[in-house]
Amino acid sequence: MSSRAVEDDALAKAARAAEALYLLRDTYFPADPDDKISRLNADSDLALNLLDSIPLEQRKHPAQRTKYEYLRGKILDVLPNYRKEAEDHLSKAVKLNPSLADAWLCLGNCIWKKGDLSSAKNCFTLALSKGPNRQILCQLSMLERKMAQGNRTDNEAELVDESIQHAKEAVTLDVKDGNSWYNLGNACLTSFFVTGAWDHSKLLQSLKAYQNALEDVLMFYVAYQEKDERMQYNPDLYFNCATVNRYLENYERALSGFEAAALKDPGLNATEEVQKIVSLLDRLDNLLRGHARSKRLLSLASSLAAVNLNSSYRRATVDILSEGLNKSVALVGKVLFFIKHDNVAPLYYLACDSNQICFVVSVYGIQYDSIKEGDQLTILEPFHRRFKFSWKEKFYEFKSFRVDFIEQLLVNGKALTPHQAVRTSIYAQHKP
Repeated sequence: MSSRAVEDDALAKAARAAEALYLLRDTYFPADPDDKISRLNADSDLALNLLDSIPLEQRKHPAQRTKYEYLRGKILDVLPNYRKEAEDHLSKAVKLNPSLADAWLCLGNCIWKKGDLSSAKNCFTLALSKGPNRQILCQLSMLERKMAQGNRTDNEAELVDESIQHAKEAVTLDVKDGNSWYNLGNACLTSFFVTGAWDHSKLLQSLKAYQNALEDVLMFYVAYQEKDERMQYNPDLYFNCATVNRYLENYERALSGFEAAALKDPGLNATEEVQKIVSLLDRLDNLLRGHARSKRLLSLASSLAAVNLNSSYRRATVDILSEGLNKSVALVGKVLFFIKHDNVAPLYYLACDSNQICFVVSVYGIQYDSIKEGDQLTILEPFHRRFKFSWKEKFYEFKSFRVDFIEQLLVNGKALTPHQAVRTSIYAQHKP
């Protein structure tokens, strides 16, 4: 075998070792995160030894030298923290061969870690100029969302729009790629909150994209009798999908999603999210059971005052409302309790109507002190849901009304003021 063939074989082995290293990074989530770092360090040392086994005189050919620098930089960059040595090798690779898109992609990821987001974006853009590539599009989309975080300017929405566009382009290149759908879900979720958390179509688009990513995991397994490992073991996919379901108040789905994420990566706070939801549901259940027939309930229900409503609304009680949106209707109730819980949004209240029917009110986008116990609430065009489900052998059943906009609510007969509104910010979790 010629020396060139031996060298190419060694580089090919190093390339396979690098791929295995990144697969480990994306699919191995031990209970102790330090175990993962130790494994990555050990395996990266082995991969680097493969490269070092190639004699120096056999690395002088430009093509082999480029691949050597690229692989060395990629292997060094597998760890979460920035390493200048990795940047130096990747920079040499793109100087030797400016057309090597994978090297530009790796260099962008490396520079991102040191916080130079603008330079990282330039690298991704240069990588993309070499030809369409869904992996580069996904990374560019992710970076644009990162650039939007904390950027409270007009440019924030523009960056998120770019993120969505690049995510859609990635999906178009391969509609069966779970990672591309996952990335699109993250982009739509971020857009929902950046634009004021009012356009539920974006939230539903996010959920659909996550569901497509999860379905692709199953379809890949059925077709090839093996699993798309990166998506199958991606805890953030399950965590983010659960986050959307929690915001949509799909409690059972949210619990299942967070539980799945916790099993895949014990280092996530997914178990805490399960506990938060269960704690909230238990509080709702206890309060509903404790006040369904109390004397205080009769007193509060009888004290509900008349409300001057626009003629386009008719006053109604819970028992005559249908599930879903109730147009041209106003539900009037008395606040029994403010229900404390561990998430920022929404605010939860237990209320009752004039028929002494208790119900839950979830309110988004207002300051916590805008509504107090004893206040009279008027919900315009209420969105009604009846919950009935079990979790871990505990049964939950309650009626709930969701308020997304301050314009939907009157407190003691008065509209809320703009300064009582707050903005909710939740960004999709992802690994850089």
